[in-house]
Amino acid sequence: MDKNTSTVCITGAAGHLGAALAAWFGQRGARLVLLDRNQEELQRRYGALSDALLVPVDLLAPQAVHEAVAAALARVQRIDVLCHLAGGFHMGEPVHETPAKVWDFMMDLNARSFIHIAEAVVPQMRSQGRGSIVAVGAAGGLKGGAAVGAYAASKSALMRLVESMSAELRDEGINVNAVLPSIIDTPPNRSAMPDADFSRWVAPEALAEVIGFLASDAARAVHGALLPVLGRV
Repeated sequence: MDKNTSTVCITGAAGHLGAALAAWFGQRGARLVLLDRNQEELQRRYGALSDALLVPVDLLAPQAVHEAVAAALARVQRIDVLCHLAGGFHMGEPVHETPAKVWDFMMDLNARSFIHIAEAVVPQMRSQGRGSIVAVGAAGGLKGGAAVGAYAASKSALMRLVESMSAELRDEGINVNAVLPSIIDTPPNRSAMPDADFSRWVAPEALAEVIGFLASDAARAVHGALLPVLGRV
């Protein structure tokens, strides 16, 4: 990443990891295109950044995503880095009791959203002959577990998409990789697991550094990696 000219697009930017990653890239001079479906939270976090482009959009609405990215490109001309943070977690039913709406929601949120943003961004990266894409998978997608079947399957699907896209795009100068965090140290996770040792979790700032590395020229030889970021869990 050339810190003086690179434009970085971040999905799920209104979340805690999004804020840490935006700060990491911002400190290095990148132009920021920040996407999230929560317009109010986007404005609260980044309204004071006059040079950041805030884009409220639902990644599950493909036409809206295309239009939002096209409008952003009209402003910033290019997207050099795409960091796909948007996703979600669900725990509850055993596999044999998983409602169709839960399965569809997890697949939409964790896999289809990646396809939608890739559809909008990759053609422009191909035209410029370079780019970097980093998705946030999950260590929980490496193996199934009780009561998390739909979630694990959806994150595994995302990881397979990353590997496939890497094979498709690496000869066009585009790196596609993913990080696989364990538990990220965020206020919602602390609230859900108040008795845990938070020091063993992955700090958003630490995960942002790993994502930043994968988006940089230092990782130019890295293609299709699924990099575990586990803290000490």
